[in-house]
Amino acid sequence: MTAPSWAGGVVAALPYPVIFATVSGAHLYGFASVDSDLDLRAAHLLPLAEVIGLRAGPETIQRGGTRDGVEIDLVSHDLAKFIRMMLKPNGYILEQLLSPLVVASSDTHRALIDLAPGCVTANHVHHYLGFATSQWGLYQRSRELKPALYTLRVLLTGIHLMRTGEIVADLRQLWEPDLDLPYVPDLIKAKASGEHSTLTPELVPADRLAADVHRLGGLLQAARDTTHLPERATAGDALHDLLVRARLAA
Repeated sequence: MTAPSWAGGVVAALPYPVIFATVSGAHLYGFASVDSDLDLRAAHLLPLAEVIGLRAGPETIQRGGTRDGVEIDLVSHDLAKFIRMMLKPNGYILEQLLSPLVVASSDTHRALIDLAPGCVTANHVHHYLGFATSQWGLYQRSRELKPALYTLRVLLTGIHLMRTGEIVADLRQLWEPDLDLPYVPDLIKAKASGEHSTLTPELVPADRLAADVHRLGGLLQAARDTTHLPERATAGDALHDLLVRARLAA
């Protein structure tokens, strides 16, 4: 999947220089539907005067709307806020930064990507376990495919991260026959028809899915117990220097 040709224009309309913009959400996760929103995530750079003066610029900008029948959800953070989130155990923010679906880039974006491995920690397990728990609860209330796929994707991303230190957000890349989840390709195919498609027993029995989610949660905990990842981010000083250089050069 590539971003629509008009996505760059949506990002360019932001009132500040854009460090990067990528596609996140279901398109990044490998199970977009025909009616999925286009989730654009970005970082912008406030000018020095709007950082050190009395009138501070917006740390976060949100834009919505519809283009060619596609609903747009654009969220952009000032570079300082984005870096602060990178230094927390926030897998979501690193997935945005490292998304291969790039709409806009820059030298600073590439520098952030180079420093991203120094932000990955063993404590990212809490993000993935917490996100999986919330999505599983949503599935149990709605019985929809989307939160079921989100739950599986989040757990598999977390397991892969704890084992390898690498962030992979696309469920199609994470799925392997050895995981004993043979129904995943069928779930992805079924969701393509609609964002709120129901998960039927023909696709996977509810008790089988629940057992697999429980099993994956245990695998994630076990991967955390044996991971080589550090407890804390190590890239703080380098990211501070990068932010200062970017701000002064603007």
